[in-house]
Amino acid sequence: MRTTDAIKVRITDGPLPDAPARNADGECGAWVVFEGVVRRDEGGRAISALRYTAYEPMATNQLAELAGSILNTHGLVRVEVEHSRGQVPVGACSFRLSIGSAHRKEALAAMDEFIDRMKQDVPIWKEPVWA
Repeated sequence: MRTTDAIKVRITDGPLPDAPARNADGECGAWVVFEGVVRRDEGGRAISALRYTAYEPMATNQLAELAGSILNTHGLVRVEVEHSRGQVPVGACSFRLSIGSAHRKEALAAMDEFIDRMKQDVPIWKEPVWA
């Protein structure tokens, strides 16, 4: 895990636990949370799970760098990102991005940009476990 006051990055085994409750510290007028959940089909074929692998040191560093870039570009207060490694069953959460900002518009724009850039640049891969 890599953490600063404004950025938290974690890659963890298996499905992610429920999102933590947010403290009302008065800094954020908006918390936007996206959870990626494993669907039951991949490319039209039934699956029972997805297996995630990562080049973890590089993935953790790139996620932290991306979080910092997004935080500065959009003037955010906090960025928290969690991603699973290993097997995650259908219906379970494998990715969570939480963005805190003064206003919703910046948080929503940052959310979309972060996910697009992560999928393109961060060395985390998924492999279907066919049903």
